[in-house]
Amino acid sequence: MTAQNPSSASRLAGKRVIVTGAASGIGAAIAKLFAAHGARVAGYDRAAPTGDAARVCEHFVQGDIADEAAVGAFVAQVGERFGGIDVLVNNAGADVFAEPLALTSAEWQRNLATNLGGAWNFSRAVLPFMLAREAGAIVNIASVHGHKIIPGAFPYPVAKHGLIGMTKALGIQYAARGVRCNSISPGLIMVERIERWFQAQPEERRRQTELLPCKRIGTPEEVAYTALFLASDEARFINATDILIDGGRSQLYHE
Repeated sequence: MTAQNPSSASRLAGKRVIVTGAASGIGAAIAKLFAAHGARVAGYDRAAPTGDAARVCEHFVQGDIADEAAVGAFVAQVGERFGGIDVLVNNAGADVFAEPLALTSAEWQRNLATNLGGAWNFSRAVLPFMLAREAGAIVNIASVHGHKIIPGAFPYPVAKHGLIGMTKALGIQYAARGVRCNSISPGLIMVERIERWFQAQPEERRRQTELLPCKRIGTPEEVAYTALFLASDEARFINATDILIDGGRSQLYHE
């Protein structure tokens, strides 16, 4: 057996990190993994943290990512408490699905404000901290909906396409100033709401699993490990890029 690299368990040692949507699901998995690798983690979510999320977040505030003033105040608190911000993971979001002509103006605005505007609110607030040091990494959690259109999922893909576009634009804008911006596009991941869906419709678990080339559904930890890589100095030459995590499903021509 080969000896373990001493740095392998501290890939974010000393990094000061904000994770949105950190109370559960993918966000909680990211917060837990980042803390295990030496990061100081601040979490932000509309829900209160429980379990590992409550334990690993050194600072946690409940709030709405669409509230620009609240986001700005939170980021300022974290910057003062941690002495700076090195990494931002924009994970928080919400499913907004409706038949286009039945979609209300409020639903349309909520989709954009939450799934695109929230990431911009946090990015705009943390960028001054990163630019002052000429170093930083932003990781946006997008979706396969930002690559492929699934009937019945409007208007969610509109925001996720926009989020991937914003990722690329910010990555290029600030590349020469030491700030990287990348995104991750998860496919079907076994988070709490998916488990509730499967419990309500047991046949869907089998059907969705069979649609995947690997015949299994992804886990939040698998997304978290990709976020860990992108946030670390190991990915220092990766910028303005999106990584799909969907078991290969989006590459299929027929399903």
